Amino acid sequence: MGLFGTDGVRGKAGEKVTASAALRLAMATGIYFKPKAKTKKILVGKDTRRSGYMIENAIVAGLTAVGFDVIQIGPMPTPAIAFITENMRCDAGIMISASHNPYYDNGIKFFDNKGNKLSKDIENEIAKIYDNSDLIEASQEVEKTIGRSKRIDVAEGRYIVHIKNSFPKELTLSGIRVVIDCANGAGYKAGPTILDELGADVKVIGNNPSGYNINETCGAMHPEVLANAVREYRADLGIALDGDADRIVLVDENGNIIDGDKLMGALAIYLDKKGKLKNKKFVTTIMSNKALDDFLKEYGIETFRSAVGDKNVATLMREVDTNFGGEESGHVIFSDYSATGDGILSGLQALAYMVESGKRASELFNPFELYPQVKQNLIVTEKVPLENIKGLDKLKKEIDDANIRHLFRYSGTENKLRLLLEGGDKKELNRLMDKSIEFFKKALS
Repeated sequence: MGLFGTDGVRGKAGEKVTASAALRLAMATGIYFKPKAKTKKILVGKDTRRSGYMIENAIVAGLTAVGFDVIQIGPMPTPAIAFITENMRCDAGIMISASHNPYYDNGIKFFDNKGNKLSKDIENEIAKIYDNSDLIEASQEVEKTIGRSKRIDVAEGRYIVHIKNSFPKELTLSGIRVVIDCANGAGYKAGPTILDELGADVKVIGNNPSGYNINETCGAMHPEVLANAVREYRADLGIALDGDADRIVLVDENGNIIDGDKLMGALAIYLDKKGKLKNKKFVTTIMSNKALDDFLKEYGIETFRSAVGDKNVATLMREVDTNFGGEESGHVIFSDYSATGDGILSGLQALAYMVESGKRASELFNPFELYPQVKQNLIVTEKVPLENIKGLDKLKKEIDDANIRHLFRYSGTENKLRLLLEGGDKKELNRLMDKSIEFFKKALS
């Protein structure tokens, strides 16, 4: 089992993410955290996949075997796990989810006692323990030191109150109609509850999880469904979550999908106007459109770029000392309230901006024009290191000479090579993308 990818462990449940692998991984995680443990408690949550039952029980067995007490809180958004882990003084948190992937995949994400995702160094240490059969065997507890588990149902209330407190207390959503698509996933209870308690007229879709329909023709992966619902209900805003609710896609009152870079640019300006954008700095990834950097620069806001992944965004946010960042794909981080991306929280901040400004979503969240981009995914059988591909430097130089930004990278979770070109001349973009596709197909065949 190749352990950690871009965001924890992920793969087909029962094939890569098996019960035996989850058991061993939980034991390795417990062994790593044991010397640092203060409460000997680890929080475990999950999304709505059927395979979550299998993986959850295996994780509980593994953690209790090495002496940890486990708190199980059931289906809950990933950012809720991050928050409750710190709030309940747990030594670590574990979320069982494959995020936006289909139901047949599953994954395991890890958080430290502050709700931060684990660094690559820590993941490597856990991977070493995972491979050390002698250490795992010797670390199993006996008699009174074996751990125990308990399931609690009140933890979600803590998260709901916390997220509601991020919404300005002097504001209400009364008179605002919102459609929320919960992707039949982990946010199917918390999302609608929070909007309803803040006074919104809420229309809910994608809130009937079966164990097999998470992300299926719904949620952030299929925002066109939300767009149709917004038009049907004449809503002021549409909010689409993904399977574990750490990601958001918004739809304006006309049923148009709001670009992620435009959303982050507008929210950065909103925070800055309120004096709440720390050090006038913003963090995004190498995937974001350069037009976002240029737009924020006009307001004196400096943009920093990390590698892909909201974990990398959060790490760079701490390094440059700011409180706002995100990915164009919908992971948006308001670190004053959450250590990781939170779709429900991000939706509330967008709604707060709408209420305070009195303007419609179509006006607020379209603050600049994007530079043209073309993207392509190529399926690969082997992830040959890009630096080892002969002739790639020559191709990149040709692209650079055309004043076009390029990004070639492998997916962290799939056997795909992702290609992105960005520049002012659409015809030249398409020509160079065709050339790049032809080059990689030949080079990787």
